[in-house]
Amino acid sequence: MRSGYDRPLYLLPFDHRHSYVTGMFQFDGPLTRGQREVVTDSKQVIYEGFRQALAYGVPVAAAGILIDEEFGADILRDATRNGYVTALATGKSGSAEFEFEYGEQFASHIATFKPTFAKALVSFNPEGDADVNRRQTTRLKQLSDYCHAVRQPFMLELLVRPTAAHLAQAHGFQTTFEALMRPALMLQAIRALHDAGVEPDIWKVQGLDRRSDCEHIVATVRRNGRSNVSCIVLGHDAVEEQVMRWLETAASVPGFIGFAVGRTTFWHAIAAYVAKQVTRAEAVALVARRYHEWVAVFERARGVRVRTA
Repeated sequence: MRSGYDRPLYLLPFDHRHSYVTGMFQFDGPLTRGQREVVTDSKQVIYEGFRQALAYGVPVAAAGILIDEEFGADILRDATRNGYVTALATGKSGSAEFEFEYGEQFASHIATFKPTFAKALVSFNPEGDADVNRRQTTRLKQLSDYCHAVRQPFMLELLVRPTAAHLAQAHGFQTTFEALMRPALMLQAIRALHDAGVEPDIWKVQGLDRRSDCEHIVATVRRNGRSNVSCIVLGHDAVEEQVMRWLETAASVPGFIGFAVGRTTFWHAIAAYVAKQVTRAEAVALVARRYHEWVAVFERARGVRVRTA
C-alpha cells in the first residue's frame, strides 16, 4: 500500500507528444533533427512560462511540471536542480492502451531522472474491453510494484471514456455520459485497480461538476487505510470557464490537493508563437499568466490569499 502525498500540488503538464507533434506542428512520420529541435524548443518556452509564474506568486513548494523524456530531458534535469516538483511520463504516447514508452527498461529511465513522481496515464472503463483492461492492469501493477519497492512516488492519471453501449444509453450525447455515468464508473475503476494491486500516491482525475462526486472519489481512493492518498484534477483540454468550475469544485473538497492543467494553459500561446504571431517573451508571459490564474482560482476556493501578478 502506498504512503501517499497530501501537500498542495499545482502541476503544469506538457508531456504531450503524439497529439502535440501532429496537432501543433502537423509533423507526420519520423521526425527530422530540425523538427525535433522545433518541438523541443516549444517545450522550453512552456517551461520558461512556468518559471516566470513563480515570480507572480505561485508557491515554489507546490509548483511542478509533468513532462516527457523524449523532448524534455534537459528540462527535467534543470527542474530537479532547482528543486521543483517533477513528474515523468512513463507511457507510450498515442497508444490506445497503457504501454511502457521504453518497454522493460522503464525502471532504468525512471532511476536516471529520479522524478518526484513516475506518472502513468490509463484509459480504463471497468465496463469496457476486458482483455484491454487486464493487459493494462498487469503493466500498471508492474509499475506500481517497482515504485513501491524503490520508494518512488507514483501518480496515475485515470480517464474513463464511454463505450459504444454507454453512448447509446446517453443517446449519443457525451455531456449526458459525463454527468450521469462517468462519476460512478470512475469509482468502479478505482476499486478495480486497487483490488488488482495498483497503488498510486496521487490519482489525477477528470473534472467533476458536483462536490458530492468529488467527495466520493476521495473516499474511494482513501478506502481501506489509504489515508494519505490524494487527488488532483486535470484540465482535459476544456475551455477556461469549465476548468475554473472544476478547480473551484475540487478545491472545496479535502483530499483534492491541486490540479494538472496543460493544453488549456499553453496551447494558444505556443500556437501563436509557432505561427510567429507573438514573440518568445510574449508566449512565455501568456503561459505564466494562465498557469498563475489556475493557482489563484484553486487557492481562493481553498480560502488562501494569493499574491497577484
